[in-house]
Amino acid sequence: MLGLLLRVLPFWVREPLLIVVGSVFGVRIMYLAFVDGEWVAAVIGAAFLVFTAMRVHTVVRVLRARRNRPSAAPADGAGTDSAAQPQPQPQPQPQPQPQPQPQAAPAPAPAARRPAPAAQEKEPNAWGQALAAVAVFAALAAAVWLGPQLLPSEDVGRPRAASCASGEDEELPSAYTKKPGAVTGEELCEALNRPGLARLLGTPAETATTAYGTSGTAPLTDGKVAQPEAQVQFDTYTVNVSATYNELTTAQSVKLMEFGDETDVRTLSVLGRPAVLFSDHTMRIEFDLGSGGSGGPVEQGPLARTLSVALDGKDRGGSYDITVWSTSGTLPEDSALLGIAEAVLPELPERTV
Repeated sequence: MLGLLLRVLPFWVREPLLIVVGSVFGVRIMYLAFVDGEWVAAVIGAAFLVFTAMRVHTVVRVLRARRNRPSAAPADGAGTDSAAQPQPQPQPQPQPQPQPQPQAAPAPAPAARRPAPAAQEKEPNAWGQALAAVAVFAALAAAVWLGPQLLPSEDVGRPRAASCASGEDEELPSAYTKKPGAVTGEELCEALNRPGLARLLGTPAETATTAYGTSGTAPLTDGKVAQPEAQVQFDTYTVNVSATYNELTTAQSVKLMEFGDETDVRTLSVLGRPAVLFSDHTMRIEFDLGSGGSGGPVEQGPLARTLSVALDGKDRGGSYDITVWSTSGTLPEDSALLGIAEAVLPELPERTV
């Protein structure tokens, strides 16, 4: 179809169009090849530019031929008219007559009619066709550029990222009113469920399938310690962020890890606050919703990696815990947890006195 269209188009439409298309694609592909370091793309871009140079050479050669072509105007007919004019013939000497009578001069022959020049065929305006071709290409480029904005998006059929449920009607436990500055589960979810979270985990193409937050209390505290949490789940990883407003410092937590099941413990500083990285197994609980079933026993789940950061720089108690795990057991790099902490924690308040 494209070949047929190029053969049908006039020369002064086809050639400028090919020059514009070849130059635009050639320069664009060469730029991408330079940025990405792909030599295959560089070869393709060079081929486009060579093709464009050949078309430019063809147009220049045709323009020179049109300019140097001799004029096709008809030759002057003066010589023909003079040749067609009858020449006077010598008259014989008249014999003496007694009474000579004057003779009338012969009437001149009518001049030959000059032949009318043949009507020249009017040639198309080359510059007009070239400008029309450029205008057509500009219209096509504008249609391609504005098409994604005017047409329905291709993402219509794709699942949308999960959003955090609003907890406006949720009644907070009394522990939150007694702890000024304590965040809620909804606030944690909004801070965690950010567009760049999948990129921080190393899976930028994934979309969050589940996102929620709860405003609960820490177990075994009789509801006196606020412990909100939020969780965002992807196809590969699940991220959980919780805040615990107790008096246990990060330094004390590190000492307790010496007697616990935590592994790969590493202390560090995050945003000027004491922090610790450690690994531990999650718990797996199965519930049987059928009749007469009570569910299975509590089992050991996949390994999880946790970054615990103090609520303030002075480590006066409490922490934000960021935990990541996957059903396959694979874990992201520690840099992923540090990136999540540096993106989420600045949106959450530090512990107040």
